[in-house]
Amino acid sequence: MKKAVLIGLGMVAETHLKAIRDAPSVSLRGVMGRTPSKVEAFSDRAAGIIGYPVHAYRDIAEVAADKAVDFAIVATPPDARLDLVRALLAGRKPILMEKPIERDLATAREIVALCRDAKLPLAVVLQHRARAASLALKKAVNTGALGKIVAAEIRVPWWRAQGYYDVPGRGTYARDGGGVMITQAIHTLDLALWMLGPVRRVQALMRTTPLHQLEAEDWAGALFETEGGCVGTLMATTAAFPGQPESISLHGTKARAHLETGKLTLQTHDGNTQTYGSGAQTGGGADPMAFTHGWHQSVLEDFAACLSSGEEPLATGQSALRAHAVIDAMETASKHEAWTEVSPL
Repeated sequence: MKKAVLIGLGMVAETHLKAIRDAPSVSLRGVMGRTPSKVEAFSDRAAGIIGYPVHAYRDIAEVAADKAVDFAIVATPPDARLDLVRALLAGRKPILMEKPIERDLATAREIVALCRDAKLPLAVVLQHRARAASLALKKAVNTGALGKIVAAEIRVPWWRAQGYYDVPGRGTYARDGGGVMITQAIHTLDLALWMLGPVRRVQALMRTTPLHQLEAEDWAGALFETEGGCVGTLMATTAAFPGQPESISLHGTKARAHLETGKLTLQTHDGNTQTYGSGAQTGGGADPMAFTHGWHQSVLEDFAACLSSGEEPLATGQSALRAHAVIDAMETASKHEAWTEVSPL
């Protein structure tokens, strides 16, 4: 069993607690945050959820020095990552990190490079890859069941009330790195890129609608072209009241695939239809935490297994950079109103 420490005690922390509770291969050694009184209170609550004592760490130096810790789960806001990563690597701790890796592509690349140079695993919690329907689609793409994929549609029509953005720092470039793309739509974008491969260039429009007050965008639209020749559209927003399921449609020379939340429908050109998985909430409405902890559990178990086997985790830091690169290019394209090449990894 691998022992983890949870760093960052915000909105997603309880999801990790439930995931660890139900993961037979992972236990929680302790928790760490910025405010000692909150860390003590959270460790008590964590013990109640998990069923055994949970240590309250004073600081990152104590975490890095604890030889009982097998890996760290970093769930802080993006602006707090770089120094934590440096300290964890100095203590030889593998890292499982909540998305996004950091606020911008350059710093995200720096974190990936630091972990690579230290020869320590870095994985990213892109839990949509762990859904049964996503894995079925990945298999269909890899085996050629769709034929050559020629067109794609990515939609994230979500909703957030203004109260969500009233939290200090939320939707700012300084803390979050942006708005709907890097905070919400990165999951669906990453999943699409996992199927399609790298994007070559994009054209984009990113705006803040009158429905919200925030620094960054709550609506984004893009046209894109992949290195493999697929063309596509993307629309992502948190201004689509009351929130609808996100979806990916892939159009191939042999079949069409439509992935909506946790359900995949495959329709071949000869008239056969197959379905995999079932619909599930993914936090697209007013409650951003309205989703199962089972996907986080799968990511945790995968990472723990990879630490033992030496194999690559489901979502490596390097693979997660693809979504960062597309978002970075979208921001440039929107600013200059021109087609923009996506930076190679």
